[in-house]
Amino acid sequence: MLKIFGAVGSGSVPIEATLTLLGIPYEVIEAVTWEDEAARKRIETVNPLGQVPALVLPSGEIMTESAAILIYLADLYPQARLAPGLNDPARAQYLRWMTYVSAAIYAFAWIKDDAMRIAASKDDAPRVIDRVHDRIADCWRKMDEQITPSHYILGDELSVLNLYVTVISRFGPWRTRFYKSAPKMAEIVRQIDADPRLKEFWAKRFPFYEGWEQ
Repeated sequence: MLKIFGAVGSGSVPIEATLTLLGIPYEVIEAVTWEDEAARKRIETVNPLGQVPALVLPSGEIMTESAAILIYLADLYPQARLAPGLNDPARAQYLRWMTYVSAAIYAFAWIKDDAMRIAASKDDAPRVIDRVHDRIADCWRKMDEQITPSHYILGDELSVLNLYVTVISRFGPWRTRFYKSAPKMAEIVRQIDADPRLKEFWAKRFPFYEGWEQ
């Protein structure tokens, strides 16, 4: 069985969603690293950065970095068609946008968890978060302007890229701003929010509640 260090509403969720769609048994080791020092120390045994997600393969090998894990899982089970194949014309753009979401958007989570990591003072911390949110919204806008989606972002099949965008778009600056910045992807993530295959999963791992989009 695969083991994944993760947390509700965290970057482990798209990986857990992928495993759910693949029907692969897995165990989640809860590690709310941004609130719990003990959890951070626990995950440091597998990821020295002290961050989730971290995937423990049956061999004992460790994988970190959400985009890398998603790409690996999709390629490991090509029959599920959760990623364009190596010879698929969409493959290049798939890899481009997987890396883009990770590097240009999700990477800011490290600052949002604790603005004092880069803020000059506590008074400056709220302005840092505002600037981070502005940057994220602008990155979503630029991505949205450069894609030509069909049923999903890269075509008519659900891929891990769609799961990745759906989850990360729920982080600050929150969905309302995402909808405005990325209107083409907005329709896609709403569709994935409502996917019946993930209804029970979302309820457990990233539940919808009144006002969650704000």
